[in-house]
This record gives sequence, C-alpha cells and structure tokens, in this order.
Amino acid sequence: MKTAQLPPVRVEPAVREEIESVLLEGESLSQFVEASAMQAARRRKAQQAFLARGRASMARAKDTGEFHPLHGALDQMRERLDRRMEEARRVQPTKPRKP
Repeated sequence: MKTAQLPPVRVEPAVREEIESVLLEGESLSQFVEASAMQAARRRKAQQAFLARGRASMARAKDTGEFHPLHGALDQMRERLDRRMEEARRVQPTKPRKP
C-alpha cells in the first residue's frame, strides 16, 4: 500500500500531451511519473557513488604518490569494455534485421 504522495507538478498542456502520448497500454500518468522519478533518483545515486569513488581514488593517489598514465588507464578500460561486449554478445545474440 502506498503511504506517501509526491507533490503535484504543474506543466504546460503540451508537456502533459507529450507524456500521455508515450504511455504504455494500461499505464497511468501517475505510474509513469513514479517510474520516471525512481529512475532519476537511481541515476543520481549512481552518479554520486561514481564521484565518491573518483574522489577517493584521487585522494589515495595523492597520499601514495601512485598515479597511472592516461593511456594505460584508457587501454585497460577499452579491454574491459571489449570483454563485457563479447560476453553480452554470447549471452544474447543479435537478432537478424527484418528486410
């Protein structure tokens, strides 16, 4: 049971129409707003965590004097991305396009 209420949001009629035009079948405007708010909150939490990790890493590097060269770090990130992309392709092969 829902126990809290989000504040009402005033928008231009065109904004409401735009949102209503993309609702899924059976989805209410309230459900869309709730889902959108949750997605935004999760995204912000992820961004905050990312920044916190970066700041902690920078502090460690300053404390230890151990820094990594840019190109080496980029190469490692590319390798990780390539591995993950390959894993994703194996798990879910791409579907052929319809002509």
